[in-house]
Amino acid sequence: MCRTLLLILCSALLTSCGKPRPPTILEAIKHSGELIVVTRNSATTYYEGPQGMTGLEYDLAKLFADRLGVDLRIIVPRSFADVLPTIINGEAHLAAAALTVTDERQQRVRFGPPYQAITPQLIYRIGTEVPRNLDELNGQLEVVKGSSHAERLRELKEEYPNLSWTENDALESEQLLDLVWEQVIDYTIANSNEVSILQRYYPELRVAFSINSPKSLAWALPRTEDSSLYDEVVKFFQANHADGTLAQLLDRHYGHVQDFDYVGTRRYLAHIESRLPEYTPTFRKAAQETGMDWRMLAAIGYQESHWNAKAQSPTGVRGIMMLTLDTMRQLGLTERLTPENSILGGARYINLMKGKIPERIPEPDRTWLALAAYNIGFGHLEDARILTQAQGGDPDKWVDVQKHLPLLSEKKWYQKARHGYARGREPVRYVENVRSYYDILVWYTESDTPPTAEMPRIPNILPAL
Repeated sequence: MCRTLLLILCSALLTSCGKPRPPTILEAIKHSGELIVVTRNSATTYYEGPQGMTGLEYDLAKLFADRLGVDLRIIVPRSFADVLPTIINGEAHLAAAALTVTDERQQRVRFGPPYQAITPQLIYRIGTEVPRNLDELNGQLEVVKGSSHAERLRELKEEYPNLSWTENDALESEQLLDLVWEQVIDYTIANSNEVSILQRYYPELRVAFSINSPKSLAWALPRTEDSSLYDEVVKFFQANHADGTLAQLLDRHYGHVQDFDYVGTRRYLAHIESRLPEYTPTFRKAAQETGMDWRMLAAIGYQESHWNAKAQSPTGVRGIMMLTLDTMRQLGLTERLTPENSILGGARYINLMKGKIPERIPEPDRTWLALAAYNIGFGHLEDARILTQAQGGDPDKWVDVQKHLPLLSEKKWYQKARHGYARGREPVRYVENVRSYYDILVWYTESDTPPTAEMPRIPNILPAL
């Protein structure tokens, strides 16, 4: 019996030696040292920001490549319709492109775990008659070719037989939103995450209604018998969900854009044109001294005073950066009412707050925490971080700390805090506003054709397709 088993084992070994087992997809990736990911150029996926390449999909893909110990190579096809064929044809290992999971697509590719929920929405511009359903469309509807929106419209055609639309093979969803804003087309369909970001730049765009229930976004992989890469993707998302990394990334890209303010956005665009030019050289000079992005300093200044050098609060803080006289003296400045001193003082003070933040905390959390301290005081921020840790959160992550700051206004919690009561909701809103102002200002300053309050435009700052 033992001899027979030995013969069988030897035979198996000889067979395996004669025909070596081919490497799995995951092994091949690690051997090559490169993970190839196909994506799209858009505000929700992959683009070049002030600090380099970014976007939710890019950040996730980079983390996954780091987990595998390989380099990340991004490829962007000619059009959105080419994303899935790139995977199916074996030209990339996976697609991280804000892909909606649909029944039709699941027959062609294998989706990883869902990581975000979105809702497809019909978009129009103020001034166009508001449709209540697809029967009331009075104009041209255009969507991206190969998108889940086109798939959904084909399904709805049975219910709305007069429904007609055009599928565009050359433009992305952002460009179609631009055409709606310019009144070249009347309607398009976009995902709610795209709309929440782009409404800040196109404040006249409006949501008419949703064309479907909330849907999941997920990575797409080839449908093969080899599940090694798929299994690793599942483990990756499970780990990032469990340790809060996924929530932190979602907050980084979307946490500050949830509450759209049409009037405030229009006013801000107008003030960029009318007020900011006078103070831009001073913001730039202060940025050179402190090593900060001048647009971040300008965003703080707008949140504080709307760039009004004569601004004064009921509590006595004054100037563009709204600093107290004692704070200005602490920063080595005596006259707080001049724009130069106020802006320089604000730059030095935010740097002082950043210097107090533990060095282990990376960007952008370091800046968000420093902004909260700028608004509420470093002592109250520390109270919130202690409370965050006590309740099982991560005191080094803004996404966790912002949830606990409002508790400082509740007696149950502030009576245990070292620095007592604080209006904890204010710094949360403060940070959200500064982040939005900064994003808009970056968009404004990097546009090839500077927008105006009457004609805002998305800049061409993304890599060419």
